[in-house]
Amino acid sequence: METVRFDELDLYPQVLRAIKEMGFEEATPIQSQAIPVVMSGVDVIGQAQTGTGKTASFGIPVLHKVDPNNKKTQVIILSPTRELAIQVSEEIRKLSKYMHGVKILPVYGGQDINRQIKALKGGAQIIIGTPGRVMDHLRRKTIRCEAVNTIVLDEADEMLNMGFREDIETILEYIPEEGRQTVLFSATMPKPILDITKKYQHDAVTIKVVKKELTVPSIEQYYYDVKRKDKTEVLTRLLDYYNPKLSLVFCNTKKMVDELSEELKSRGYMAEGLHGDMKQAQRDRVMKAFRSGRVEILIATDVAARGIDVDGVTHVFNYELPQDIESYVHRIGRTGRAGKDGYTCMFVDPKNARTLEQIESDIKYQIPRRNIED
Repeated sequence: METVRFDELDLYPQVLRAIKEMGFEEATPIQSQAIPVVMSGVDVIGQAQTGTGKTASFGIPVLHKVDPNNKKTQVIILSPTRELAIQVSEEIRKLSKYMHGVKILPVYGGQDINRQIKALKGGAQIIIGTPGRVMDHLRRKTIRCEAVNTIVLDEADEMLNMGFREDIETILEYIPEEGRQTVLFSATMPKPILDITKKYQHDAVTIKVVKKELTVPSIEQYYYDVKRKDKTEVLTRLLDYYNPKLSLVFCNTKKMVDELSEELKSRGYMAEGLHGDMKQAQRDRVMKAFRSGRVEILIATDVAARGIDVDGVTHVFNYELPQDIESYVHRIGRTGRAGKDGYTCMFVDPKNARTLEQIESDIKYQIPRRNIED
């Protein structure tokens, strides 16, 4: 597949300037295929995993479509989690840096609704939000749809897994059908997603960019045989040996996240936990500290780590084995981004040997074993 440069995609000079400033020259496969199609105005189904650069695949065309002189809402982007909504809005904001008059606003649960209503009164052409909160605003008429011409469903399969199907359908009913462009991105295409595409899209063009291999070649993967009671000991030895600038440690339960982060902190490590039971302000504080490097070790559950895109994570430790192959691929994909090397390892308790075999057969790769003495 040929690589496509952004300056070959017929983009606004303001957008190109922002892309250049963000350090991108070549479009990723999903971007080079999706941008021209989304820009042509047709309905689109994009199949792509996280980490393939899909935000720009809809963010760039959306910026071309927005009329900066009209303060009304013209685009609604739905995201499964508030972390993702914030991340998407930050990226589109960066892309729109030189487009004067374009306002982008994330709206999500857990943030004071009155503050959002005030921000919405100021007018925002592009709204990025979680389905529940967007619904809430539509009902209150604090988001109006008469000028909306584009709706994007980002990570649609995740939104369905989280039980947002009814909300999504209700939101789609609010948006005028006449001249509406509906763009849907999803890593997988289960039946409920196909139902939505049949019902709400017309002659949609499907763009499929599936990574050939489930694993990422520039990431070193290892496993250690570790008994449960020795895991913390082994983790601290590896942290001391590698001394990573930023690392992620994955656990399967909130309880384990809390226990391990307390244990590491008591041993003097700059560690913090992240899971779904934490108050939003607390989660934001932890993420901010991790991004800035004040926290070096982030201990998280799979759900909390959805949408964590932090450059510079060099090491991922699977303190507990993931429940499924998708989670494993997602976890190790948090490192080795943008062509940099990454290191990931798993702690395999003899009881989990079966899970390790399953992962190896799914990724068609035999993960080498390391001894802690090596």
